[in-house]
Amino acid sequence: MTGTLEVDERTLLIQNSMYQYSRAIYRSIKDLVDPYVTSSTQVEYRRAVLEACEQTMERLARDPHYFARPERSLFQDVRRYFPITAQAQVAWAVDQGVTAAVSFIEEQIEAGAFDGGVPRCHATTRKGKPCQRTPLPDRDYCPSHQHLERTRVAA
Repeated sequence: MTGTLEVDERTLLIQNSMYQYSRAIYRSIKDLVDPYVTSSTQVEYRRAVLEACEQTMERLARDPHYFARPERSLFQDVRRYFPITAQAQVAWAVDQGVTAAVSFIEEQIEAGAFDGGVPRCHATTRKGKPCQRTPLPDRDYCPSHQHLERTRVAA
């Protein structure tokens, strides 16, 4: 029972944190929405930007291993709502926010927050499915995939 409680608390922490990341990205770019459209259109654009931020963070939390370039995906989804003069600022804000969220997710993965609290091997099988084995201690790969581990440089 205690293990289930810990997993539920981790899930809530991750959900809350991802919500905070999506809101932070939204707050940093919402005032840059195209000022040359009507006010009702601006509200519509802001809603669309908020929804895109939330969807990106939800997908990142739900499936972090298979979401390549989430910052690029989010920027492609929202760029049409901003004038060309604000595009670089929006791209920077999106990149910074998503990078922070990805770092948080990676920390959670390493802590075993995904897969029911048990860390999983980072390799994929021949059929393209994620390996279900537990990695070696302080490693990312199981004994069968340990050859994929990058050699560590001694400091």
